[in-house]
Amino acid sequence: MELRICHLYPDVLNLYGDGGNIRALENRLRWRGHDVTVTPLPLGAQGSFTDCDLIFIGGGQDFEQELLLADLARGRGAALKSAIADGVSVLAVCGGYQMLGAYYQNQAGHRCGFLGAIDFYTEAGDKRMIGNFAFRCGAESGGSAVVGFENHSGRTRLGSGVSPLGQVLAGFGNNGADGGEGVRFLNVFGTYSHGPVLPKNPVLCDQILETALARRYGACTLAPLPDAEERYARAAALRELFPRNWREYV
Repeated sequence: MELRICHLYPDVLNLYGDGGNIRALENRLRWRGHDVTVTPLPLGAQGSFTDCDLIFIGGGQDFEQELLLADLARGRGAALKSAIADGVSVLAVCGGYQMLGAYYQNQAGHRCGFLGAIDFYTEAGDKRMIGNFAFRCGAESGGSAVVGFENHSGRTRLGSGVSPLGQVLAGFGNNGADGGEGVRFLNVFGTYSHGPVLPKNPVLCDQILETALARRYGACTLAPLPDAEERYARAAALRELFPRNWREYV
């Protein structure tokens, strides 16, 4: 099997090692003997999503998100929205996640219109939500406890009928109030988790890969990998967050 990955805006959206998610996706396919092609699509470059199976969008600062609006308006936004509606898998982190919603409103009340591919919006708060955190994915996303790092002032609120990627176990997540973290819509996985998130959360990584492969080849289950280093890194993060009962989340 082969998977075609598009890395959207790698030159602008790449905070906290988010590009490492691409490495995890590539390696976990190649270790199993599958082929993978990664195509970077930087700001202003020509290209489309017609032949992609998976799109990755990393995180960025507020002013970087605004730089993308002109590029999205030239047709890329419509193409990305169409790809999402068509079931192409997407992993979007922090600023890339916010970009998929209706708008971002800063503290001054200025509203920046975004893609509107998913029914949610983000408004800036007066306090940053920052630190290591954990959440448990919903059953449709593998059900594992995910560890990561969040750093955002935006409060994201999902629309009616839109499900979070998971429920917060420690930290803030979407807005620090309703207990939800990220979004799961069609084949989109949106999250505030930097880190990068996938290397130390192999269950989530494989769930994303299987979702992308299923669209192209039909339902599939990837062969297991040893994951010794991944389990060690994840356990270390869990011990820091839950010193007394971290084994409950392994």
